[in-house]
Amino acid sequence: MIEKPWRRHGGAVALCFVGLSGLAGCGGVEPPPESVFAAREFAVPSTPAPCEKRLGQRQALFGDLHVHTALSSDAWNFDVRAEPDDAYAYAFGEAIKLPPGADREARSVRIGRPLDFAAVTDHAEFFGEQSVCKDPSAPGYASDFCEVMRSGEGRAPRLLLQIMSPFSSRQREVCGEDGADCALRAEQTWQQVIDAAERWNDTSAACERTTFVAYEYSSFRLGSNLHRNVIFRGTAVPQRPISYLDAHREWDLWRILKEQCQDSDSGCDVLAIPHNSNISNGRMFAVDYPGAGSQREQARRALLRQQLEPVVEVMQHKGDSECRNGLPGVLGGEDELCGFERFEDLAFSRFVDEGEQVGECYQGPLADWLPRLGPSCLHRNSYVRYALIEGLREQARLGVNPYKMGLLASTDTHNAIAGGVQEADFPGHLGNGDATRLQRVQFSADIPGNAYNNPGGLVGVWAEENSRASIFDALRRREVFGTSGPRIQPRFFGAWALQGDLCAQPDMAARAYEQAVPMGSDLPARRGEAPEFLVAALADPGSLRFPGTPLQRLQVVKGWADAQGNHHQRVFHVAGHAGGAARVDPESCQPQGQGFAQLCAVWRDPEFDPEVSAVYYLRAVENPSCRYTAQQCLQLPSDQRPQDCAEPVFSHVIQERAWSSPIWYSSGGD
Repeated sequence: MIEKPWRRHGGAVALCFVGLSGLAGCGGVEPPPESVFAAREFAVPSTPAPCEKRLGQRQALFGDLHVHTALSSDAWNFDVRAEPDDAYAYAFGEAIKLPPGADREARSVRIGRPLDFAAVTDHAEFFGEQSVCKDPSAPGYASDFCEVMRSGEGRAPRLLLQIMSPFSSRQREVCGEDGADCALRAEQTWQQVIDAAERWNDTSAACERTTFVAYEYSSFRLGSNLHRNVIFRGTAVPQRPISYLDAHREWDLWRILKEQCQDSDSGCDVLAIPHNSNISNGRMFAVDYPGAGSQREQARRALLRQQLEPVVEVMQHKGDSECRNGLPGVLGGEDELCGFERFEDLAFSRFVDEGEQVGECYQGPLADWLPRLGPSCLHRNSYVRYALIEGLREQARLGVNPYKMGLLASTDTHNAIAGGVQEADFPGHLGNGDATRLQRVQFSADIPGNAYNNPGGLVGVWAEENSRASIFDALRRREVFGTSGPRIQPRFFGAWALQGDLCAQPDMAARAYEQAVPMGSDLPARRGEAPEFLVAALADPGSLRFPGTPLQRLQVVKGWADAQGNHHQRVFHVAGHAGGAARVDPESCQPQGQGFAQLCAVWRDPEFDPEVSAVYYLRAVENPSCRYTAQQCLQLPSDQRPQDCAEPVFSHVIQERAWSSPIWYSSGGD
């Protein structure tokens, strides 16, 4: 083990919560020595066989990097018993069992099309505690905390307070005076995660499937979602995960990962993926460099963030975090597609006071400490598009862009069904919380798996081959894309001049790599009047059982900032039907009209200003189709359909989409 000095995060201090639902949460144990986070010593693994299918111009691979199993306490409390091996079995084509529905029979589910890659990302916070609470022989088994964990209350306030307190720590009654019992059990659970990833990773020449050792860092600090999925390149990983109970700020997480992983001589490499910024109260992308007084130190912090978080999850089952209409400080008019899957509307409506508006932040008592148990602020710093624009401002101020992020998506399933995104037969994401169609189609905060949720999305990467090294490299260089579920394949290249009719060339991608930079890159120093972009996408062909939906249009989204701090956005239609004549009948879910199997265009920015830095990304949009709630309402007998089927909060008609990673232009030429 590589020993490193321990830097304390507040010692044994714990914030006592009293008066919230009559609960109190106090009494922590000392944080463990930081050396427990040092990289494990592994035997050097055998070199994987070269992949038989390797493409120099790169291929689209689809996966899911946000998957929970019974090792996550919230999934386990909703009766999920599928473990990491089950999640990988499902991801790669085998059937698994889900908690029973109304008939009390366990449900068997199987993915329609296997994924290329996946990672199980269970919540690390209670790895040790959950093991104690399930073991009657453990000294902490009879504790009050364990009684709550075994209660079946999936989101018990006692558990939530552990990941909300800015001074949270382990519970002595559960873990012992020194926390040793939870520490040992967390290591055993972590080993289970590692072993499952190793069993399912295909290192043969077939390269049929790739897995990553991973976990979720689940900070709900001060009632704001600040979660990250932590993905390791290989098997050199910490002795146990760094959770929110060990590192209370994301800055501490990044520092420890860099020091103990990337800067060690263990061969460890890692990146973190933030998600659900839409319910972060504007904190996910707040311009915040705690403890950094000088501009130079702020730049160092910004670079640390850029290095550790090269990508962001723009879509998952708790909604779309791309953009939102009506936010203060955002100019350029409405984007009609920014109303997609607004999960935060439920969260916001539950926690705001009467009269509060979008863009306002809670200013009541203890606003800086505990702004209620959930999102109470809808701010532009909660959305990826505006983070990308804010990054341009920081680049100009510091010389470093902390928000230089590629875009991807995943499911966040808590049913261990990695990649289970098909709308028509979506079986839910939360065990017995949405085990029946009736639960899944109702817009009720009283139903944990209610219709504000959606099936989630997929990660797409452009990689030479289906291997850990190739996929991780694609994530690192941001040559990635996200989809809301369909397997759309977007291409996005930028240059100062593109030669020939690339869209007509059979080797379009090869020529584009020669002439331009791909998604996730910076345009080179200015060498033309205005940048040109190659935009293209292939529609998802679907399967025999569930045919794909044609594409409707391609759009380029442009963002920039002005000297007053306003964010500007423009959405350009570049290919396909701008409005589209195609539609879907929500009464039958039968599509009508035509679309496109593929779209391609070369587009030049008609409003380019060389003095203004800008960020561009591609959005590929399908024809209208039925949301899962519409399809599952139709599957219910007409006399058993709830009122939400006739009067849904969300439209029964959606337009699925894909987002490319951005391409950046810097007016400074760097």
